[in-house]
Amino acid sequence: MNEPIGLYIMAIVYILAGIMHFIKPKMYMRIMPKYLPNHKALVYLSGIAEVLLGIGLCIPVLKVVSIYGIIIMLIVFLLIHFYMLSGEKASAGIPKWILILRIPLQFFLMYWAWVYLN
Repeated sequence: MNEPIGLYIMAIVYILAGIMHFIKPKMYMRIMPKYLPNHKALVYLSGIAEVLLGIGLCIPVLKVVSIYGIIIMLIVFLLIHFYMLSGEKASAGIPKWILILRIPLQFFLMYWAWVYLN
């Protein structure tokens, strides 16, 4: 447990976010772009990825791979954030200003992960 507390906080955030994919899958399926196939499977796969990457942050030998995995995952998730800005139905009822703020938040989350590369 020699890592900074921020790394463990990040791990908890991703683990909890991943678990939410299984608790509220319909919420995530509503925001999936129409051009992607099999929304339910993608929601569950992304949930599994978030949980595993969060756990990986806490295992020294997996930390670097997990950080790169998180950054790649966040880049892919940008597609969904931009899709949600494409129209009222795609926004799932979330106010546009929140959707706009989520884009720089993704870049902050990427930076937060990048900081822990040693």
